[in-house]
Amino acid sequence: MKNYPTSTIIVSTYNWPEALAICLKSIANQVVLPNEVIVADDGSKQDTTDLINRVRRTFPCPLIHVWHEDTGFRLAAIRNKAIAKASGDYIIQIDGDIVLERHFVKDHLSFCRKDCFVSGSRVRVEKELGAKMLTEKKIDVSLFSGGISNHFNGLRIKFLRNHYRFRYRMDDPYYVKGCNMAFWREDLYAVNGYNEDMTGWGREDSEVAVRLINLGKKRQFIKFGGVEYHIEHSFSSRDKEPVNIAILEEAIAQKIIYCKNGLSKYL
Repeated sequence: MKNYPTSTIIVSTYNWPEALAICLKSIANQVVLPNEVIVADDGSKQDTTDLINRVRRTFPCPLIHVWHEDTGFRLAAIRNKAIAKASGDYIIQIDGDIVLERHFVKDHLSFCRKDCFVSGSRVRVEKELGAKMLTEKKIDVSLFSGGISNHFNGLRIKFLRNHYRFRYRMDDPYYVKGCNMAFWREDLYAVNGYNEDMTGWGREDSEVAVRLINLGKKRQFIKFGGVEYHIEHSFSSRDKEPVNIAILEEAIAQKIIYCKNGLSKYL
């Protein structure tokens, strides 16, 4: 087996234990397991804690729960707290409403390069199929399942994966998908992780990508690999998005690398 770096999967979640259950099931089913999994919990109720405690008993690698009080949407903060707990040299970031194709971790670890971070994409699972998956605790979804869209994002073709590494979405150099990203832990430390001035939904993933690029790291896209299925759900409030966009635009204009309100407070 290839000598992969040690890895941590960080799974962000909030009050949806049914989705988290099948997300964790899909991680346990990986052909290459991470060294640990950290659930970054933005203030969920007791049923999420109970789920994690049950799953931990038979989970094939350490399963860590990082929680803080629910005082509103604080994804940047809970991700920083999880990053501070991570021991893996390479951090793979997903959301708790994601089901991973069984080669997801292997694809990411095979794709990683020093001085780069990664964004991937997702296959959308429509509501009817998503409800069935949640009820039946089903993770064997595929491109041939009825009720999915974005089929192109579900293909695994290695030579195309390498071809598109630096060629995808060249029209938007800061475009990323926070539900499918990966970073070297030392690079996140160098930019002080996520900017906690960004609360509410939106743009915190693009902003950390901007600062990594300002540091000199390259954005890679993992197309035709790192496949994941995203269960459709209602959107969070986007009231804070204009403020977050302003912070993002400042990071671009001022070439900011290190955010003041970030990871360091937890280290």
